[in-house]
Amino acid sequence: MRFDRASGVLLHPTSLPGPHGSGDFGPAAYHFIDWLVSAGQKLWQILPLGGIGPGNSPYMSSSAFAGNVLLIDLGELQQRGWLDPDDLVPAPGFDERRLNFAAVVPFRMERLARAAERFAQLAGEAERADFATFCQQQADWLQDYALFMTLAEQHDWRDWCDWDAPLATRQPDALMAAAREHAPRLFFWQFCQWCFFRQWRAVKAYAHQRGVKIVGDAPIFIAYQSAEVWARRELFELDAAGRPTAVAGVPPDAFSATGQRWGNPLYRWKAHAKEHYAWWIQRIRRTFELVDIVRIDHFRGFAGYWEIPASEPTAIHGRWLPGPGAALFKAIAKALGPLPIIAEDLGVITPDVLALRKQFAFPGMRILHFAFEGGSGNAYLPHNHEVDAVVYTGTHDNDTSQGWWAALDAAQRQRVRDYLALDHDPEGREIHWHLIRAACASVADTVVHPMQDVLGLSGEHRMNFPGIGEGYWVWRFAWDQVHPVHAERLVQLGRLYRRDGTPLQG
Repeated sequence: MRFDRASGVLLHPTSLPGPHGSGDFGPAAYHFIDWLVSAGQKLWQILPLGGIGPGNSPYMSSSAFAGNVLLIDLGELQQRGWLDPDDLVPAPGFDERRLNFAAVVPFRMERLARAAERFAQLAGEAERADFATFCQQQADWLQDYALFMTLAEQHDWRDWCDWDAPLATRQPDALMAAAREHAPRLFFWQFCQWCFFRQWRAVKAYAHQRGVKIVGDAPIFIAYQSAEVWARRELFELDAAGRPTAVAGVPPDAFSATGQRWGNPLYRWKAHAKEHYAWWIQRIRRTFELVDIVRIDHFRGFAGYWEIPASEPTAIHGRWLPGPGAALFKAIAKALGPLPIIAEDLGVITPDVLALRKQFAFPGMRILHFAFEGGSGNAYLPHNHEVDAVVYTGTHDNDTSQGWWAALDAAQRQRVRDYLALDHDPEGREIHWHLIRAACASVADTVVHPMQDVLGLSGEHRMNFPGIGEGYWVWRFAWDQVHPVHAERLVQLGRLYRRDGTPLQG
């Protein structure tokens, strides 16, 4: 599917400013949309909106369908009378430039519990009716999710296969008894999801009013400790006890001598095919209820994926196996029609991966940080770009452009200078703007700039480092870092390279 020629900014909502320790769906989200409009940007790209998992990663969610409750705007709950003003007083340990999960998670979860209790006591008829309608509309996943989260808490977050056997194996009588016993907590998790979806719909609607589309992110895999793996174990590669027999990752490459062992359970694709990929269709449908465009993470895994025996500590010993290929995307297209999907086609890309992407006209990704390795035939160099591509200086997994430049050796820096004609800036003090300009000038329909690069931030502000399990996903910015020149330069580049909506002439 062809996209309009446009540009946007990559920023996860957790990185937004705000008084309660992390970004959320509060006033800063609306302010950011206004800023995007002032900067001539038509896209806001985010990371997955699901709950966080090990290492606080949004790519290891406890559900393929539920939202991250830490993104709920507490101020809106106070405005509805479900929290007191004193509940919103920031806690010690909050940092406007860094997300301190150890302080933020208990603070926010405690406030959400208070709000749920107040809602149960004070909500009006319209609010109760809206909540009931939400629960009915989301019934295909919400009940399993609420029960899973409740039972996981009751079992101190031990893997679900280690729960009491009747619950681990989902015996109907045991599930009904648990739902009755823990009804208030199930209500809490349902209430949180209602708040999440209700608030995000308002943010998305405001973005649309301002002419901004949301680019979302769908991880190919989900966490083992998740509601769907527990509820639909037959769809995943698990043994009789419910433990993974093989896990996901990628083999060793130039970036890692041991590869990356992600640890997610692999899909039992034959079981999905027997159901005509109904689970995936439901997942994609729900994702498009939240966003306008979807970036599918690790697209190459649909052509072929790296299977790692669960007993292996690294990704070295594994094997490539065929994925579902075109059958999956044909089933999705038959059920949902043509969809605006971006294929994250980074890593080891073989001809079958390219053919699969081209078959369904999914734009691929071009990362400028990868462009200066090798010669002029490097596909990431702007002169080799194609129209059906999305260009980034770097993604959430890359260093910032300032950090990337600082790590280059002398020969690599010279290649960058030669290509970008940096005679006027040989030290690369504004390397981020040179790369943003090169991205905007590309023939590719779409370009997305990480917010860190718009602000010219150093490597200490990178969002994630693949393969490092702790210490990332914490970056935030403050409004005093954003100056008029940032929007002005983006507007100028948008006009110069026709990313401002100007029709093609001639």
